[in-house]
Amino acid sequence: MSSDSRGEMTRRVGQARQESGFLGVLRAAAAIAVAVGAAGSVGLLLHAGQRIDSPRLLMGLFAIWVLSPFVILVVGCLVSKRWSVLTRATLYGVMLVVTVASLAIYGVVALGPSRPKAAAFVLVPPVSCLLMAIAVPTAAFISRRLSR
Repeated sequence: MSSDSRGEMTRRVGQARQESGFLGVLRAAAAIAVAVGAAGSVGLLLHAGQRIDSPRLLMGLFAIWVLSPFVILVVGCLVSKRWSVLTRATLYGVMLVVTVASLAIYGVVALGPSRPKAAAFVLVPPVSCLLMAIAVPTAAFISRRLSR
């Protein structure tokens, strides 16, 4: 076994230990939150659409649109296993923030006293994706700078 492969094996064992600690708890919480957030967001969308008697095709398209940030987060979580600890922690934090913010905004819109506003269901997904596109690469950049 060469020194490179031993170092690689040590690094992987260290990452596995870190993943089982706080980062593992954060990952599990983020994964559960994203699943609950996706289901809750679609449920609130359907409730809001029912209140204003929206066409089913339109509701289906909106459901895909509302689910898109959650799908991106799940894919990010699946491919993040080899990322640095800082980058993964940032991703998991973004997963929690996007979920809580989406549910809060959709809840206010769908359950509020007045007629639901479609603008929230149109704007929240791209804003969520923008947050992901800024936070995760920034954390990766900082992590690379710190490791040098």
